[in-house]
Amino acid sequence: MRIFLFMLMQSAILVVVGFIGFIVMSAFDIQLDQNSYISMFVGSLIFGFAGSLISLFLSKTMCIKSYGVKLIKTPMNSDEMFIYQTVSNLALKSGLKMPEVGIYNSSDPNAFATGYSKDKALVAVSSGLLRSMGRTEIAAVLGHEMSHVKNGDMVTMALLQGVLNTFVYFFSYVIAFAIIAAMNKNRKSGSSTSMSSSIMYRTISSFIQMILGVLASLVLMWFSRHREYKADAGSARLNGKYEMIRALQALSGGSPVKSKDKYMQALCINGSMDFSELFRTHPPIEKRIKALEDLIL
Repeated sequence: MRIFLFMLMQSAILVVVGFIGFIVMSAFDIQLDQNSYISMFVGSLIFGFAGSLISLFLSKTMCIKSYGVKLIKTPMNSDEMFIYQTVSNLALKSGLKMPEVGIYNSSDPNAFATGYSKDKALVAVSSGLLRSMGRTEIAAVLGHEMSHVKNGDMVTMALLQGVLNTFVYFFSYVIAFAIIAAMNKNRKSGSSTSMSSSIMYRTISSFIQMILGVLASLVLMWFSRHREYKADAGSARLNGKYEMIRALQALSGGSPVKSKDKYMQALCINGSMDFSELFRTHPPIEKRIKALEDLIL
């Protein structure tokens, strides 16, 4: 139900985006027939969602290959048994289907959850996490990851990314049309060619895409930070908030995640430390601890 409501909200946003685009083009007296306008919007929608949905459906495969995750089919040692049984217990407590479980070799104390649905999820922990934490803290980290699965964060992140991409593509085209139309009105007749206008349009739309892309990234990073607070709270409800606080305190002594891109960083419990919090996928750990301290269960 939560995912359905989120999709409904995103659809409403897209309708508003299309309506605003129509108003902007009318204000600048841009002559574009209805079919062309709809084609431009649908094209933006397809380009906007294609990448995010492909990444979502390939997320497990990508993460397994990127991190070299060893899936635990039959636990072979005490660590594997503990991880497998803990995830199984958390899945049962959360009313979820048992996800795939794995361990990957990394000195970075970290963990992540991914997958295109709650029933097709993967939860993995690093060897560095197993070496640097006690089992109570590891269980809290796993509770955090299982909360991501329960909240459907992988799907909502992909949908939000698709909406933001659509916004970027569509309004870069609309604004470029508006600028070209205004420039052509100020030019003398015959002073420009369709070829030069086409080149100018592509240049302007690409520049606008860069600007809007930064703004879209800020929105996406804000949502990513928001979902980390929720996952921390979810683990606190499953395992106890002081257990989750101790897990975060243990993580604060580790290195930031060394993932290859923002998508991978957003999956992990311990995120990147960019120059500004606005561009981070995760809130600072001290803020997460403070939020847990203030949490009333």
